[in-house]
Amino acid sequence: MAGTGPVDPGCELCTSGLPAGWVLTYVDGDPDGEGTREALLTVGNGYLASRGAAPEASADGVHYPGTYLAGFHNRLPGTGRDAAESIVNLPNWLPLTFRPASGEWYAPGRGHRLHEHQALDLRTGVYRRELVVADRQRRRTRLRQRRLVSMAASHLAALHTTIVAENWSGRLEVRSGLDGGVVNANAPEELGTCGRHLDRVGCGTDGPESLWMVAETGDSHLRVALAARTRVSVGSRRQPAHRTVGGPAEIGQVFALDLTAGEPVAVDKTVAVFSSRDRAVYEPLVAARTELGDAGPFEVLATDHAAVWAGLWERLRIDVGEDHAWQLPVRVQTFHLVQTLSPHTVDLDVGVPARGLHGEGYHGHIFWDELFVYPFLNLRLPELTRAMLEYRHRRLGWARRQAAELGMAGALFPWQSASSGRDESPARSRNPVTGRWVPDHTNLQHHVNLAVAHSAWQYWETTADLPFLATTGIDLLVETARFWAGAATYDPADDRFDIRGVMGPDEYHDGYPNRPSEGLDNCAYVNVMVAWTLARACEAYGLLERHPGARPWLRPAVGRPELEHWAHIGRRLRLSFLDDGILAQFEGYADLPELDWEHYRRRYGDLRPLAWLMQAEGDSTNRYRVSKQADVLMLLYLLGADELAGLVGRLGYDLDRARIPATVDHYLTRTTHGSTLSRVAHAWVLARTDRRRSWDMLLAALGTDLGDLHDGTAREGIHLGATAGTLDILQRCYTGLEIRDGVLRLDPLLPEGLDHLRCTIRYRGRLMDLTVDHREVRMTSPPGDEPPIPVTVRGRRLRLAPGTTVTVPLDGDA
Repeated sequence: MAGTGPVDPGCELCTSGLPAGWVLTYVDGDPDGEGTREALLTVGNGYLASRGAAPEASADGVHYPGTYLAGFHNRLPGTGRDAAESIVNLPNWLPLTFRPASGEWYAPGRGHRLHEHQALDLRTGVYRRELVVADRQRRRTRLRQRRLVSMAASHLAALHTTIVAENWSGRLEVRSGLDGGVVNANAPEELGTCGRHLDRVGCGTDGPESLWMVAETGDSHLRVALAARTRVSVGSRRQPAHRTVGGPAEIGQVFALDLTAGEPVAVDKTVAVFSSRDRAVYEPLVAARTELGDAGPFEVLATDHAAVWAGLWERLRIDVGEDHAWQLPVRVQTFHLVQTLSPHTVDLDVGVPARGLHGEGYHGHIFWDELFVYPFLNLRLPELTRAMLEYRHRRLGWARRQAAELGMAGALFPWQSASSGRDESPARSRNPVTGRWVPDHTNLQHHVNLAVAHSAWQYWETTADLPFLATTGIDLLVETARFWAGAATYDPADDRFDIRGVMGPDEYHDGYPNRPSEGLDNCAYVNVMVAWTLARACEAYGLLERHPGARPWLRPAVGRPELEHWAHIGRRLRLSFLDDGILAQFEGYADLPELDWEHYRRRYGDLRPLAWLMQAEGDSTNRYRVSKQADVLMLLYLLGADELAGLVGRLGYDLDRARIPATVDHYLTRTTHGSTLSRVAHAWVLARTDRRRSWDMLLAALGTDLGDLHDGTAREGIHLGATAGTLDILQRCYTGLEIRDGVLRLDPLLPEGLDHLRCTIRYRGRLMDLTVDHREVRMTSPPGDEPPIPVTVRGRRLRLAPGTTVTVPLDGDA
């Protein structure tokens, strides 16, 4: 996970003894891994984020400076209906370089890099870098840099650089600038998303230390403004810029000073960023100039920034032991989740971008990945979950239109969403094996609706937020229920309801061998989750009808006949089973032949891109019992064995609990884990039946982005669903934490790879410190006036009062 290289005795990062559990570090990294390192070294605050590219670098195929604002999207004009919205690469605020007199401006490929050490200090949210270079005249220059995107002041970012001429004296020039000539080119070429999204770039100076830049997107006409201040000093002597440089879409200031060998030069660069999407802002450039004028020096910004991070770490703590090899990955995953989703996000109209604010993968779109993100946030920062569910709620208009286009009632959220909620799912995708463009049918994944409904109910269960349930929550549940009730067709011969022509989470099946691309019938995941959603919609409506304070808020008028119809469907949806009693993934699954797994493993090795490989051969995964991620196991992930058995029983079928381990084995042996979310779900379902395999699966999920610098896709962004999902396995799965009927339930079962686990959770407004090991559970509640929290530990009922600690022994494995 951390690159290794020779130690430079003059490098502060090499000799500082930074705590291993808190620092992600790379030494003398190779060019092939640079894109992924830049993503992993991103600093952000939930509003603004910048990749960890070198300030002297430009997009050159190796490096990719990228700065992104949450929810700032554009569609390239003139590219047609197929073109998707994309998150926009903003003007680059980082450009900073230097040169000795008569030398070249330093940039990658110019001069000789003698040493480079990069470190991300997770405790303080600061990216640190030390670089030693020599030019053609063998003049050695050392740079020490610190970079932050302020968690204390969301519109500010800052870069502090110290330059030391190690073996030469003379004139030094420093150039600092803003670059508005950027394009979107981080992700592979897709339909109409790569290219120049910024038009009408304007720039200028506000004095000898300040620059400004404005730009506007070509189609969405969003405006962004940057105001930058660069202060260069030697000791107490400040050096103003002596000339301005640049072109139509870039501007810079050059500072010149004379120095002697060993004399440090300090360069402070601070930037304020505002856009036309911001609230309480009259004009973005005016706001940026005002914010910059109030900003203190780097050390003040860093102190305030670190203080906020310290508070966040208290709320986000998951400790598995400072000496544990996976303590650092757990913190890295937590850190990058909060880079995209922080308290600053609450005031923004944004969802959960699948690749965070770390790159342009999936164009910054919102998928169903929120299903894996919200459970972690519900117990840490529930206000974030509510804000992003409200993002969905504001887009009910488009969701209703999409349902109406299919001739359906209710609302259907699109598989890919962006600014307006219009469907951004692509009609075509490029096969990476053949390079050919092929039809894309992922828009059939209507189960995104079920993910939204599930997330709304889980938020309510965790927070008991009645105003949310009575407004946003009930709308999401009712409109989803109406859509699926309309999608279910009645078969009077069997007194069963069928749902046809859909896809489940397993994207390897978009139809049958004789009718590809037309969807599946009676997908187990869809039908079970529809039954669950219909029951929750009825339950929520009944709860609000009975609550006098909520009754005035009830907007969707749901009559008794409609509720009874939902209840009927929820008891009679059709499921299919294999001959051995295992729940079939969909109707007709039992008729599919087995894949010759050994043949494909011998031929290709890595089978994660199996669908593309088979398509290149003229074959299709539709023809076989093979899964990208197993639909049936997703049911166990979301519902657990007890609730799943109860739902299946309510549908009139018998799900033998004793067959669940066989069900898990059946689907796991036929799964390629082609989705980054697959190992998260499967680590969860293995936790009770095979703890060792569960732990191994979790470690693979933890390393999805961290361990693959060269061949992975993390260079295009961090997989937030996998990131939060792995954290939630530690938080809820291995502690057996479940919230049901107003009771917090614990049934811990740590894998052998963990000696203990400690975390802080927030349940219905109350904080609790939870420590679990193989012998006992310990819960501590801080002092307060609130009533005790009802808790059960392996069925033992107790109440945790404020200001108390309760310890419960665990009598062997459950």
